Amino acid sequence: MRCRRTREENRQSAIPATRTCWSAVFCTALALTATATMPKAAKADEGGVSFWIPGLFGSLAATPQQPGWSFASIYYHTSVSAGADVAFARQVSAGRLTVPFTGNVNARLTADADLGMAIPSYVFATPVLGGQASVAMLVPFGRNKVGVDASLTGSLGPLGLDISGGRTDSVSGFADLAPQATIRWNFGVHNWMTYVTGDVPVGAYNPNRLANLGIGHGAIDGGGGYTYFNPETGHEFSAVAGFTYNLENSDTQYKNGIDMHIDWGASQFLTKQWQVGAVGYFYDQLSCDSGSGDRVGCFESRVIGIGPQVGYVFPIGTEHQGYLNLKGYKQFDAAHRPDGWNLWLTFAITPAAAEPPPSAKKPMFVK
Repeated sequence: MRCRRTREENRQSAIPATRTCWSAVFCTALALTATATMPKAAKADEGGVSFWIPGLFGSLAATPQQPGWSFASIYYHTSVSAGADVAFARQVSAGRLTVPFTGNVNARLTADADLGMAIPSYVFATPVLGGQASVAMLVPFGRNKVGVDASLTGSLGPLGLDISGGRTDSVSGFADLAPQATIRWNFGVHNWMTYVTGDVPVGAYNPNRLANLGIGHGAIDGGGGYTYFNPETGHEFSAVAGFTYNLENSDTQYKNGIDMHIDWGASQFLTKQWQVGAVGYFYDQLSCDSGSGDRVGCFESRVIGIGPQVGYVFPIGTEHQGYLNLKGYKQFDAAHRPDGWNLWLTFAITPAAAEPPPSAKKPMFVK
């Protein structure tokens, strides 16, 4: 299937057609990560857990892709830790503290997760609202491990309390499904996009566990983004902002607040195959948690992350192209949320770019 040319490239015939094609490969691979539902290692909202995982979007998020079927796979690893607020909230959401608690909590939570994700997607060739529409489904699976060491001193209801100990929990299996629909518009070096995604709560979840792969409730997330990409210079910058509305968890009667997130990426294409740059995100919970099961109060969370990225595109036979991207984030300025680091390794396969057709020549007539 032939790679789509941008308007800027149509005006500048000197730009090789492969420029558009490898940029489409990068865009497809990076955009496919945007639907990921990660293992819920106590990250925000209820028990420190949110639907949206910062860093899902990155470079070239809004640039057009190649029409047709594509496939991406992602390996994701996260290692985080948190203090007493998140550790205590996880014990509450696990059903171990069901009455008001007052006193001092000295606790530490640690979490490590490894997840694989299969992401089939389809890009429509027929324009929708003047743009390029695509749909995708993320199917995640993996392992999540969470541990808490704590000592509680104070009063639990009418009783005095002085308890210390630890607990470790782990789970393996499938996580929640995450469908996504996206429309992208191209105007030369300027690209715009809008998306909607959500959580289908079918993953491994038990409200009595510390570690889960699902979040136990549905969620809807939507937003928009912009990408500047100049194929001549190789300069690129992308930013995507979105908001998450959470449904109530029927098992715990807990409802997360509204979340806001901004993911960004900046890169330089050194050649038509190599890309280097930086990535980052800002996550902030805008409204308080609620519901009859909320025993920890507002519990609004925040975190910032930044790190490097590198990408490489290569041919796979004559009909497909492959793309590898490695990026990592170091987190800081966390509130009611663990911080640490996470690593993403993406491998995507897309249709290869067809060679441009030869210039038409008029037939020669000889008398």
